[in-house]
Amino acid sequence: MAGTKEKKDNAIVAYFRSTRVELRKVRWPTLDQGWSMTQIVLAVTFAMAVFLGALDFFFGWLLGKVINGSAIYMVIGIVVTVVLIAAVYFAGQNDEV
Repeated sequence: MAGTKEKKDNAIVAYFRSTRVELRKVRWPTLDQGWSMTQIVLAVTFAMAVFLGALDFFFGWLLGKVINGSAIYMVIGIVVTVVLIAAVYFAGQNDEV
């Protein structure tokens, strides 16, 4: 009996070979495209940091007023919280359509 068994590749070697084949199919961005995308990411990150910082400052200030016992600020806090929750809820509803 003439045995003509094919030699199987090691699983790790096969993985790296297939990975190399797939990476050759990738269309990599040019330097200008990469820089443009990096600028967009940095701008969005900075804008979100400013927005979240402003929210943190506002709610910290409001919490200080509520702890001091000002009833008007308690009402304002409740109204702002309800409006924010409603905005998040309705924004999520638009995504499901």
